[in-house]
Amino acid sequence: MVEAVTAANYVKFFTDPFYLAVLWRTLRVAALVTVICLILGFPLAYVLARTQSRHKNLLIIAVVLPLFVGNAVRAAGWMVAFGAKGAVNASLLGLGLITRPIDIMYTETAVVIGIVAVNLPFMVLSLQSVIEGIDRAVEEAAFNLGAPPGAMLRRVLLPLAMPGVLAGSILTFILGMNAYATPVLLGGPRFQTMGPLVYGQFIEQNNWPFGGAIAFVLMAVTLLLTTLANLVVQRRMRR
Repeated sequence: MVEAVTAANYVKFFTDPFYLAVLWRTLRVAALVTVICLILGFPLAYVLARTQSRHKNLLIIAVVLPLFVGNAVRAAGWMVAFGAKGAVNASLLGLGLITRPIDIMYTETAVVIGIVAVNLPFMVLSLQSVIEGIDRAVEEAAFNLGAPPGAMLRRVLLPLAMPGVLAGSILTFILGMNAYATPVLLGGPRFQTMGPLVYGQFIEQNNWPFGGAIAFVLMAVTLLLTTLANLVVQRRMRR
């Protein structure tokens, strides 16, 4: 333990393949979660923004309701579903799609699904508020000019909704980078990400200087990537 203001802790982090692998795994999971949340959240946000149903408030509450449940409780629910005798394997076995239970728990797939379930409401709400401010006449004008739905989405709706896409993506990416309960419960002790790694240094190893260095690296990488993404998107929007 180096109990001083020194670069030794940062040198230790960036020269050890184990810690670099944990950082890369965290970046990969956070980026994948962001992409999946955007793909799943955009259609849902569009429906919420454009619906004229009198039950719209109930639909929004249904999106927000999972946020009232703690991450650890939701991860525990996924553990029950992903277990060898859980709902997923039982359903697949009952349908005859598999002959023996598949390993879902303690894999990156389980962690990604769990974090997506946690972060998806944030993406949907960010997009829905922006799409509601887009005049529907713009979409109708695109259709009247002969644009198919895909072209209208790509050349009209998506550029206008880019502030919501950017806000939701940044929020989802930050939450994915700093996730703790979901990787611990669904990934197990062998699936290390930056959040559990920081906790382990503080609580289990009692190495506060190195834990602080890891936490600073996590914060710096997150801020750097979100700032670069913001600059790139803003530059493309000006063109």
